[in-house]
Amino acid sequence: MTSQSTLPKAGSGQTSPDGHGSGLQAGLKNRHLSMIAIGGVIGAGLFVGSSTGIATAGPGILLSYALVGTLVVLVMRMLGEMSAANPTSGSFSAHADRALGSWAGFSIGWLYWFFWVVVLAVEATAGAKILSGWVPAVPQWGWALIVMLVLTATNLISVGSYGEFEFWFAGIKVVAIGAFIVVGLLAIFGVLPGVHTDQASFGNLTDHGGFLPHGPGSILTGVLLVVFSFMGSEIATLAAGESEDPQRAVTKSTNSIIWRIGVFYLGSILVVVSLIPWDDKAVTDKGSYVAALDSLGIAHAGQIMNFIVLTSVLSCLNSGLYTASRMAFSLGGRGDAPKAFARTTSRGVPRTAILVSVAFGFVAVFFNYKFPDTVFLFLINSSGAVALFVWLAICFSQLRMRRIIQREAPEKLVVKMWLYPYLTWAAAALIVFVLGYMLTDTEHDGRETVLLSLLVAVVVLVIAFVKQRLDRGRGAVAGEPAAGEAAAGAGTGTGTGTGTGKVSAG
Repeated sequence: MTSQSTLPKAGSGQTSPDGHGSGLQAGLKNRHLSMIAIGGVIGAGLFVGSSTGIATAGPGILLSYALVGTLVVLVMRMLGEMSAANPTSGSFSAHADRALGSWAGFSIGWLYWFFWVVVLAVEATAGAKILSGWVPAVPQWGWALIVMLVLTATNLISVGSYGEFEFWFAGIKVVAIGAFIVVGLLAIFGVLPGVHTDQASFGNLTDHGGFLPHGPGSILTGVLLVVFSFMGSEIATLAAGESEDPQRAVTKSTNSIIWRIGVFYLGSILVVVSLIPWDDKAVTDKGSYVAALDSLGIAHAGQIMNFIVLTSVLSCLNSGLYTASRMAFSLGGRGDAPKAFARTTSRGVPRTAILVSVAFGFVAVFFNYKFPDTVFLFLINSSGAVALFVWLAICFSQLRMRRIIQREAPEKLVVKMWLYPYLTWAAAALIVFVLGYMLTDTEHDGRETVLLSLLVAVVVLVIAFVKQRLDRGRGAVAGEPAAGEAAAGAGTGTGTGTGTGKVSAG
C-alpha cells in the first residue's frame, strides 16, 4: 500500500466519474475560506437560542458554552489533522470510510446529509417569518420558496458564487457580533458615549442568586441546549477541497478555531449576561441580544437584530445547501449514492447533488407548514443528535487514521492532535456522556431526540451493512475486491479526489 495511492496530493480539482463534467474545481479563494471558517461557528442559534440557555443556567451558561467549545476545538483539531493530510469534499465521511470501513463512511455521510436538508427547512422558515413581518403582502411560504430558489441558483452557478455570497453573509455576522462586543464592553466599563446605565456591570454575574443560581447540574442542562448551535464548524474542511491551497486552508481554519469560539461565543454571551441580569424577563420575552441592546437604549434594537438573524439564516441556508450537495457528491463518487450525484457541470458544479438536496429541503418545508407537529417534528428530533454522532465518528476515525498517516506519509502530518491519543479518547468519552445525559432529559426533549436519532442511525447502518455484503458478493463473482477493500487499496489518482477511490456500485 503506497502513500501516493491512499493519500492523494492536494491542490487540483476532483475528478467526476464516468467522464461527465470536469470534476469539482478550485473556485474558492483564500478570503472566501477565511470568512467561511470564521462565519461557520456563528449560527442563527447563537442569536435566537441563547436566551433559553441563559434562563436555564443563569451566568453559568458560560461554563456550558466553554465546555462544548472545548469539545468542538478538540474535534476540529482531529478533523484538521485528517483533512490537512487528505483534503476532500467528503471530509469526515471519507475519512471514516478509509479508517473504519465503508459502512462508517456510508452511514455518517447520509446522516449528515439528512441533518442539513432538514436544517434547510428550519432556516428557510425562520427567514420567511422575518421577511413576512417586513413585507406581509407575501405569505410566509412564498418567502420560504423565494429564499430557497435564490440560494439554489447561487449554488448552481459556480462554487465561486457560493463563496462570494458566504463571504458577505459571514462578514455581516462577524462585524455585527464584533460591534456588539465592543459596544457592550464600553457600556459595562461606563465609557460608552451617550449611554448611562446602572444595570450594566460584571456584578450581574453573581448578584442575582449567584453564578450558578440553579446549581451545578444546570451546566449540563445548558450543554444540551447549546451543543447544537456549534454545528457548522466543520464546513471549512469540506470547502477546503475546492480551494486553491486545500492544505493551507485546513491548517489555518483549524488553528484559528480557539479564538473564534472564544470571541464569538464566550465573548458575546459574557457581554449579554453582564449588560442585564440573567433573570430579567426581557431575556426570554425579547431574546437575549435584543434585550441587551434595548438596555443600552439603542433605537430599533429588535429590527437590527432581526436583520442580523436573517443574515445568519441566509448564511446557514447557503452553506447548508453547499454542504449537503458536496456530501452527496462524495457519496456518489465512492459508490454510496447514485453515480449521477458525482457528475459535475463544466463549471465544476455537482448539479444533480444540489437539486436532489434542495428537493428534499422543499419537501421538508412543505411538512413544516402542513404537518408541523407530527412529520416535521419527527424530522427535527430524528436529526437532532446527528452532530454528536458525527463528532464521535471523527474521534474514532482519527484514532486509526493517525497510525495510517504516520506509516504511509508522515510528512503530511502538518496538523497534529494534541496529546494523542489521550485527548481523543477524552473527547469521545465526553460525547458519549452528553448522549447519555440527554437520555435523562425529558423537559427539553433530549431523550426523544437521542432515541429518534438512534432509530434513524440504526436504519442507515442496516442499509450500509446490507450494501457492503452485496458489494462483496458482486466482487467475489467478478473476481475483484469489494468496495470497502478497494477503498483501502486504491486512490483517486488525481487532485484531492474523494479520498477513497472506492469502486462504484453503480
